Amino acid sequence: MRIESMFRGGLIGATLLIASCGAESSASGAPTETTSSSEAVAAVEEVPGLTRPQRNAVRSARQYLSMTGFSRNGLIQQLSSSYGDGYDVADATVAVDSLDVDWNENAARSAEQYLSMSGFSCSGLVQQLSSSAGDKYTESQARYGAEKAGACS
Repeated sequence: MRIESMFRGGLIGATLLIASCGAESSASGAPTETTSSSEAVAAVEEVPGLTRPQRNAVRSARQYLSMTGFSRNGLIQQLSSSYGDGYDVADATVAVDSLDVDWNENAARSAEQYLSMSGFSCSGLVQQLSSSAGDKYTESQARYGAEKAGACS
C-alpha cells in the first residue's frame, strides 16, 4: 500500500470540502460545469427499478466521480466502506453498475492525479492503479490510464 490510502483519503476529503463550498474543477484545474442539487436529484429519481438506498448510492457515486477518478471496484468499496459512505455492498454494486462510466478515462484521470503529486515509472503507475490495495483498476484500464497520462513511452 504505497501512497494510495494517504492520497485517496486526502484527495476525497479535500475535494468534498471544495465541492461543499460550491467550487469544482477538473483534474487539470479547469472549472467544470456543475449541476444543481435539484437537477441531480431529479436525474437519480428517474433511474427505474432502484430502491431508495440504491438511488442514494447513485447520487453519492456521481458526486465522487465528479471529483476524482475511480475504478468500478474502488467506487463500490468507497460507497460500501464503513470509512466511506457505509452503503450495503449489494446496493453500492447495483448503483455503480447502473451508471454509464468510462473506466478507462477514469484510470487516465487517476493516473494524471498521481503524476501531479509524484514521479512514477510506467510499470510503477500501472501497478499503483491496478493494485488491490490501490485503485483497483483492471490491468488493461491501468495500462490505458498510464499511457494516456504520458507515463509510458
